[in-house]
Amino acid sequence: MPKQEMVQLDGSEYMFGEHGGRGTTAPTFFKRLTSYGSKTHKHDDVKVVGASYSHADNMKKNKKKSSKDKEEDPSRRSGSYTDLDDDWDANVDNGLRNTQAVKCVENKVEGSERPDLIKRSSKDVYPSIRQISASNIKSQVFGILHDPSNSLNAVRGESDLSVNSTLSKSAPTDSIKLGKFKTVLAAPNVDIGELKKLAWSGIPLELRPLSWQLLLGYLPTNSDRRVDTLARKRQEYKDGVEHVFHKVALDQAMWHQIEIDVPRTNPHLKLYGFPATQRSLERILYLWAVRHPASGYVQGINDLVTPFFQTFLSAYIDEDVESCDPAQLPREVMDVVEADSFWCLSKLLEGIQDNYVHAQPGIQRQVAGLRDLTSRIDAKLAKHLESEQVEFMQFSFRWMNCLLMRELSVKNTIRMWDTYMAEGPNGFSEFHVYVCATFLVRWSAKLIHMEFQDIMIFLQSLPTKDWGEGEIELLLSEAFMWQSLFKNASAHLR
Repeated sequence: MPKQEMVQLDGSEYMFGEHGGRGTTAPTFFKRLTSYGSKTHKHDDVKVVGASYSHADNMKKNKKKSSKDKEEDPSRRSGSYTDLDDDWDANVDNGLRNTQAVKCVENKVEGSERPDLIKRSSKDVYPSIRQISASNIKSQVFGILHDPSNSLNAVRGESDLSVNSTLSKSAPTDSIKLGKFKTVLAAPNVDIGELKKLAWSGIPLELRPLSWQLLLGYLPTNSDRRVDTLARKRQEYKDGVEHVFHKVALDQAMWHQIEIDVPRTNPHLKLYGFPATQRSLERILYLWAVRHPASGYVQGINDLVTPFFQTFLSAYIDEDVESCDPAQLPREVMDVVEADSFWCLSKLLEGIQDNYVHAQPGIQRQVAGLRDLTSRIDAKLAKHLESEQVEFMQFSFRWMNCLLMRELSVKNTIRMWDTYMAEGPNGFSEFHVYVCATFLVRWSAKLIHMEFQDIMIFLQSLPTKDWGEGEIELLLSEAFMWQSLFKNASAHLR
């Protein structure tokens, strides 16, 4: 039974992930890494296939294999109000080892069939761009890998717009909007203020990877500095992964929790059932946790990396990203997708790290802000919840911890994040509370006729499955209206 931590929040106890990783920050990157141990691993030769290889696979060589995965209904919620945080209950470990909503597709390839994918040394081997000829790889992949700004050359007009683009169905409007984005992004020095104005209403699918990296400050606005900066940051990520998995001992408790959480991340999407995806997420999450000992790994962060992973992967492929198997992509592509996802996740979490340190004070502030906003926007609903003894922490903890990702699809989350990034440093903290208040009030007509148990069941399984971009944009617009109305009385959100 994994050890769990109980934290007192708002008068009630809530269970979070095991070993929250509380500690003090050391002055340098590698000093922080070394603080987790200095034991050098001696790896035996093991046969590993493609991008599915994990640097920590050597930990598993003496473990018994789990029974064959079986497909099961993808529902993640228990249907009982007493199980408020079922997504983080480590007791489901054994069950999830044997069942998944999407059956994991193993890359069991014989050496004679795909010799380029077989591990021949202590490092994993991916297919090379020059070794692979895949129809799902964009023709401009070389240029985009080197400099994401080259993605601008791949989008020339209405005829180039993807059918999955976030733009509206009006071709002239699409073309005008696309042209505005290209003008801003192609400038020698990108005007972030102008980019934010455009991004608030949604970013075209083809330009989202570049736009996000600029909005988060990962890419320099000066185009002359981008190539060198990217090369340096990507190499730093590779060096960090090499260090934590090969030169120091793993934090077993932290790794165990990540190993539990990754397979149950977005189980309804095929992309996240592939071993290659899961190994990438494990490396990203573990390295981030080691670099941030004040919080360590906290359950819920596994959700937050997926919009980045999915968005950056889409920059290099022409197929539906949600069904793509990364093991079939070149190593160069997966290296940069993984590194860029890591750094952008780090940028996002810089602004909300109080949500993940001991006792999670950031979430406590957000929940208090949500309660206050709800009483201002819909006093009748607030009074009804109080009369039914519904604590806001009971249902909205997850909304803050996972940024509503358990309530909305990844595609809808990605669209929402366009606006969050456009809002600036407070987008994922203060503006998110206004979004949550708008989200809660949306269900007011139903909630005021429910009793406690029905309220809790309903709020744990909200009917958003069929939501599209229209519902998200309405949600964001209403949240902006409330923010504008209460902006002079927003001290409760700080």
